[in-house]
Amino acid sequence: MDLISPKLPYIGVDIGGSHITAAHVDATDFAIVKSSMIRTRVASTEDAATIITDWIAALAPLIVRDGDEVTRIGIAMPGPFDYEKGISLMRGMKKYDSLYGMNVLDILAEKLDIPKDHILFRNDAEAFLHGELASGAVVGEKRAVGITLGTGLGSASNCQGTTVDSNRAFLPFKDSIAEEYISTRWFSNRYKELTGKEIKNVESLLTSDDQSIKDTLFTEFGENVASFLNTFIAEEKPDVVVIGGNIAKTWDYFIPVVLKHLENKDVVLKQSVMWEDAALVGAAFSWAHL
Repeated sequence: MDLISPKLPYIGVDIGGSHITAAHVDATDFAIVKSSMIRTRVASTEDAATIITDWIAALAPLIVRDGDEVTRIGIAMPGPFDYEKGISLMRGMKKYDSLYGMNVLDILAEKLDIPKDHILFRNDAEAFLHGELASGAVVGEKRAVGITLGTGLGSASNCQGTTVDSNRAFLPFKDSIAEEYISTRWFSNRYKELTGKEIKNVESLLTSDDQSIKDTLFTEFGENVASFLNTFIAEEKPDVVVIGGNIAKTWDYFIPVVLKHLENKDVVLKQSVMWEDAALVGAAFSWAHL
């Protein structure tokens, strides 16, 4: 396959539970062109047409054409998703349910008027880790795992020689699956159990006047993360763990608890330094393997 000419940038895309971020990524050094970045909210619980309209609004301005050549797009997408065929398999996750079974690849190619083979999908946690390995918190590490803490739980590893999705969100954990205990959804559900009130997101919890509730939630969450990591680390044997996602921005509230309960004290935990940029770079790197 002829790769994109270096004169045309890639488009790196990160699709989250409530947003889409996209930017040009230089095709030679995989640096993000900051001036091109577009971030917009996505009504992920709405109908499919609304979601696709939000995505197209962010992507269309970034399409670059030079004669017959059109820029390529790498998309970091949460799972479950058929990344090769471009079919959404998300259902019952309070995000993108209306896209279930739809061929997102075909739809985007048609709406953006670009060839289907100009769009590649990659698991978002896998893209995140690859970005942090390329130019972030774990540059050059040979044995690293990454997790993303947000509306869902992502996990990835490069411990077997290549960066891959570890797909651990749906593994059995306590009386359910890991994602039910390590996500924004857990905070919302647990907060309501304790207070009878609703909470929008983890960030809003920080403004709560009830210190005991905050302490309880972050302690329990830290214990959940530690339990999850203990199994992940035992199986992958990394030297370092990089943690991203919006919940990771509350690092100081839960990481002391994680470190207290972490069984392998030799493993270093690092907070993301790239945040969303990591997924954009990692998604664009999808083209480097072709």
